[in-house]
Amino acid sequence: MATEYALTVAPTSGVPIYKQLVDQIRYAAASGVLRPGESLPSIRPLAEELRVNRNTISKAYTELESQGIIETIPGKGCFLKENNTPFTKGVRQKLLLTEIDEAVVTAHHLQVDRDTFLAVVKERLDYFERKLKEKNEK
Repeated sequence: MATEYALTVAPTSGVPIYKQLVDQIRYAAASGVLRPGESLPSIRPLAEELRVNRNTISKAYTELESQGIIETIPGKGCFLKENNTPFTKGVRQKLLLTEIDEAVVTAHHLQVDRDTFLAVVKERLDYFERKLKEKNEK
């Protein structure tokens, strides 16, 4: 793998394995660990390393491609796309609202109050901004 992160799966987590991979790659891209133009691991070796079916890896990559996060170049592999999203502003906001709603519901179930939730969100935004800044200074 050309990057400094490792993909892992937790088969008993209740989250589909392909979704775990999608989330990890999105996180790596958002934090700057995975940079635009950087290659993702090939499907077969990654499937063998994680001990999952190749179709699972393929499904994760297809999902990432449909979200505009990666692109597949025939004969070369999958690469993180530049930050040029194919989605319109309205579609991006709708996707973001879905994720935010999920986080709000989770916070409610965990009995996290509004101020704590907002403080955690701010801390995570600061974290990602720091990571991107550090990555860009290298």
